[in-house]
Amino acid sequence: MATAGHAIRGSRVGAGPMGESERGETAPRVRVSYWCANGHETQPTFCASEDVEAPDTWDCPRCGFPAGLDAANPPAPLRNEPYKTHLAYVKERRSDEDGAALLEEALETLRARRAGLRHAS
Repeated sequence: MATAGHAIRGSRVGAGPMGESERGETAPRVRVSYWCANGHETQPTFCASEDVEAPDTWDCPRCGFPAGLDAANPPAPLRNEPYKTHLAYVKERRSDEDGAALLEEALETLRARRAGLRHAS
C-alpha cells in the first residue's frame, strides 16, 4: 500500500510559537558554586526564593565525591566499607567459644531428631 505523503506530524510538549506570555514567568534563579576534594567546581541552579535554601553539600558529577560551599575546605570523601559476608558479621558478634557452643547445640538437636526417626521406622 503506497502512502500519499499525508503523514501525521506531531510536536513535542513546549514546542511551538508559545512564549513567556502563555507559559508564565520563570522563577528567579541563582547559581551556587560547590567544590569537591579533587578541585572540581559544580554550579547547579536553584530557586532564588527567600524560603528556599541551597543545600550545604552537593555530589560532584565528575568524580562522585561530596562537594561543599567552601573552596578552601571541601568535604572529605566518604569512606566506603568493604563488602562483608554474613559469616563476617556473625564473627563480629560472637566469639569462637560462643560459635562452638551453638554448633554443638545444633548438632545435638540434629542427632536427637535422627535417633528419633530411626526408632520410629
